[in-house]
Amino acid sequence: MVAQAIDAFGHIDILVNNAAGNFICKAEDLSPNGWNAVIGIVLNGSFYCSRAVGRHMIARGKGGSIVSILANYAWTGSAGTIHSACAKAGVLAMTQTLAVEWAPHKIRVNAVAPGPIESPGAAQQLWSTQASIDAITDTVPLRRWGQPEDVANAVSYLVSPYASYVTGDVLTVDGGQWLKGGYGFLDLKI
Repeated sequence: MVAQAIDAFGHIDILVNNAAGNFICKAEDLSPNGWNAVIGIVLNGSFYCSRAVGRHMIARGKGGSIVSILANYAWTGSAGTIHSACAKAGVLAMTQTLAVEWAPHKIRVNAVAPGPIESPGAAQQLWSTQASIDAITDTVPLRRWGQPEDVANAVSYLVSPYASYVTGDVLTVDGGQWLKGGYGFLDLKI
């Protein structure tokens, strides 16, 4: 991936880790394969990409910016998503650790933590009924779901010069949902 990007563009200035793997499953019913699949995609994938791009940025000596996409339940938890919540919490810890380690190399490492975002792929996997959509909407103080552009705008800010003094931080984009405890108190009938 890194070699192909360098061949095409000459160097890498920005990495966005947008790894996602999730499905609703009670913790007691989650198989080791289900756990490992999500941890492999989200946590391991984010680390391997960050390490590969970070090595390039360090060797190049010009700095850069890495942004990982989390989920607001990385710190609130969420019924039925123990695998994803743990993986995203790991990416949060990775973000903060790399921010400290790579700051001397002028590499900023941040994250965006979306809440409910209108997305056809996620909707099919996670919110298959109008009742679950309505219940989740009721947990958002702004009483609406975010749009993909809301997340893209947050990432654009974090990789821009406007955020040149921001590293190791998480920008939460969830309409205030985390303030009400996230999804954790919902009876999702998992």
